[in-house]
Amino acid sequence: MDPDNRITITVCGDGGCGKSSITLRLVRSEWTHDYDPTIEDSYSVTRTVDGQSYFLMLTDTAGQEEYRSLWAASNLRSDAFLLVYDITNQHSLEGLEYFAEMIDMEEENRIDQGKVPPVKLVAGNKCDLSSARVVKAAEGLEWARKRGCGFMETSAREMVNIEETFALLVRRVVEARRIAASGGASAKQPARTGALPPLGEKEGSSATPPNGEDHEPKQSFWKRLRCW
Repeated sequence: MDPDNRITITVCGDGGCGKSSITLRLVRSEWTHDYDPTIEDSYSVTRTVDGQSYFLMLTDTAGQEEYRSLWAASNLRSDAFLLVYDITNQHSLEGLEYFAEMIDMEEENRIDQGKVPPVKLVAGNKCDLSSARVVKAAEGLEWARKRGCGFMETSAREMVNIEETFALLVRRVVEARRIAASGGASAKQPARTGALPPLGEKEGSSATPPNGEDHEPKQSFWKRLRCW
């Protein structure tokens, strides 16, 4: 396969947030709730996005603090990073700071070297557990925006936004490479990933709920759609 169609993705986040469940949903089309705190697992899968076939190489990293020092340098060389938190666990969102800081340092290094900066996307997982929600969607969206990341809410169990999330990562990696090849991102400007609109709306439209809350009038799209 053409090297340009190979994309490496590192999935990171606190232990128990559902990283492995998301990864296995994509790779094996199955959901697992069994939690195995392994150091790291690697998978590969082929997906067709916008008529083009891509070979995705996924690294599902361990989230426990005792394993973080073992993060291989190869993880940071990925084309894209999926930062996962659990919407029922506030600490899991705060725990993304560690990974975001490491990725930001890698991004700066690549920009200084004239290389393609990594794509970053935040996923608020377990959005099917609405009754146990602790982290509002607006909070996760704001966290992602402040750090130059895209945003999506997912559910590995209900297969919500799993394929869409990885398809978007692919599109943004392809776009970042195109911009770099044309000289547009080789200088000092990182290729930032903006916040994502709700499914069904065009990317680039406003994705911020009115007043930054989930509680809007009855007719509000944001009120009716808890995952985007």
